Formats: sequence, C-alpha cells, structure tokens
Amino acid sequence: MPKGSVFGGKAHGLRLERMRSSPRFLDGFFKNTAGVGPGLKPGTRFSTMGEFFLGGKERTPPGPLPFESPLATWAQPVDTGLRATWLGHSTVLLEVDGLRVLTDPVWGERVSPWSFAGPKRFHPVPVTISQLPPLDAVIVSHDHYDHLDYPTILELARTEVPFYTSLGVGAHLEAWGILPERITELDWWESATLPRGELRITAAPSQHFSGRGLGDRNRTLWSSFVIESPRHKVFFSGDTGLTPEYADIRQKLGPFDLVMLEVGAFHPAWGDIHLGPENALKALELLGGGAFLPVHWGTFNLAIHAWDDPAETLVRLGQEQRVRLVMPRLGAPVEPSRVESVEPWWQSVRSGQAASEASQSGQSALQPR
Repeated sequence: MPKGSVFGGKAHGLRLERMRSSPRFLDGFFKNTAGVGPGLKPGTRFSTMGEFFLGGKERTPPGPLPFESPLATWAQPVDTGLRATWLGHSTVLLEVDGLRVLTDPVWGERVSPWSFAGPKRFHPVPVTISQLPPLDAVIVSHDHYDHLDYPTILELARTEVPFYTSLGVGAHLEAWGILPERITELDWWESATLPRGELRITAAPSQHFSGRGLGDRNRTLWSSFVIESPRHKVFFSGDTGLTPEYADIRQKLGPFDLVMLEVGAFHPAWGDIHLGPENALKALELLGGGAFLPVHWGTFNLAIHAWDDPAETLVRLGQEQRVRLVMPRLGAPVEPSRVESVEPWWQSVRSGQAASEASQSGQSALQPR
C-alpha cells in the first residue's frame, strides 16, 4: 500500500520549532530575502494564464528525445574525480571523488498530484531507479512536484540512502517512509558532512517559493546547494530567480568546478522566481563562472516557451560570451573538465532523426514509472 498522501506531511514539534528559529521564517511563512513573492507580476495574471493554457508554440517536442545508457560508463572509474550524468529535468547523478549524490530525483510520469493529469514527461528516464549505482546522498531542493516526486521517494525509501534537504521538507519525506535518522534538514549557510567520505553539503540562498497543496504555500524552505569534496566543488541551483545573493555564495563557498543552473520554465511574468537562459548566464557570472550544466529543461511542459528554446538560446549566448557549456545527451556521463564543445543533439528531434538514431544505437527504451 502507498504510504502517506501525495501532498506530504506537516511539520510539528521540534521540526517546527527549528523552522521558526530561521531568519527566513516570518509570520508563519518562509520568505525570500528581497521580498519577492510567488505570484505573477501585477497586471499580468489574466494574460499570462490565458497564454499558458491556450498559447505558446512547440511546447512539446515532435518526437522522442535521444538518450544513452550510462551503465557501462558508471562502472568505470572517474579519471578527473568529477563526473555528472543528466537524467532529465533537475535530476543529475554526481560522482565526486568516489561518492555519488543524486539531485532532485524525479522518475514519475507526471509532475502533479494526479496520475491522470498534469505535465507529462517527454521521454523515459535513461535508467530505472533500481539500475542506479549505490548512492551516498540524495538532495531535494524544495517541495514542488517537479523536484519532490512522491512515487520516486517511495521507491528510494526502500534503500538506506540519506537525504539532505531544506527546512520543513523532511516532514514530507518522513510521511512517505524515510526514517528520521536518514533526513538532514538545512537552513541557508548550514552544512552537513556525509557519514562516508569527505563530502560536505551546504544549503545556500535561492529565490523561489514552495508548496504542494492548498494552504501550505511557503510553509517549507527552498534552497540551492553546494557539494564539496577536498578536490571539487559543485553548485546546484534548485529553482531560483536572479538574486544578488549569488555573489555571497561565490564569496563564501566558491569557486566551482561545475555549476548547475535552471534554465527552463521561464517567463517575464514570473521572471523573479525562475532564471531562464539570459539570467542564468548572469547568475553564472555572479558565481564566478565554471563549467555550466543547464538543468530544468527538456523534460516537462511547464512554461509557454518552445521546449528547446532554453538550449538554443544558451548555445547562441554562450558562444558570444565564451561560456564553458556542458550539455550532454540525456544519460551521457561527462567529466566537465574534459568537455570542449557542445553538440546540439536536441536539434535532431526537430529534423526527425532521433528515432532512427535510437534504433541504430541498440538501446532499449525503458518506460517511465
């Protein structure tokens, strides 16, 4: 039987007391430093909602996205000590000096409280959860459905992997069967060290919001995260708008070997809570640069822009600004320091080549859960 409600749990007791002690928790809610709220900008609600439900162009790809199986590469050592595998949306398997960290794992078919409605994934995940190598940590940045996925957590609950997340999100995890001793909740600038190895995870500022149902908006915190070993540092944005706090992150926690920033689901009407490609490049500059792996695109229809617009815009602007883009195919493990150029693999979908390439590769199309 499924455990708990898809909407998650509510904080109480010591968890709630700790949340209340946070400088970001005011009048019963978590708030962004700049006072940015979760709603649409004034005067844009009706036009934007109409555009979202009735407008936009090419919001879904015309065919399946090509992907690779990472299993053979995962079985090989990481020469440089840092390897990343983008599995779709904001789900990335990081291999950092022998330890494995999974960010915002989402294997579900829809990012919605319902199995019959809501944004449906464009492509299968390149591997099943059972095919993942042993994990040392799972990071959950915040509690939105496209980052905290109920069926995925139920499956991961059967393992012993520890979870690192933002204040309050642990109530959801606990309601879904994750033992309390496996959950570490962090406020911004707080750190925790993994039980095995020398890997530190630090929560850092972001500019977003939270909530899974009616009445729980901003009752849990949202964060970016820094994953740090003695040799490497990786930044993961979670969801965020452009904030000057990224300069503070650079000063306190940088520089970074790999920066993972969200680039999809952007629109001027909600531009303060999502980056998009142009602001992602500004955020990268504030963070001090580094190899840039864009996430939060190419998997779900969550916005009005074309499904591949973030990638096309990044390649164009990245060339102009000489950014070190890391944009591998789904499931293709890459060592960022060895990436020299970008192959625009997503363009093959538009030209109708993706299906034939997948057939020629001999990879079996795993169906999503």
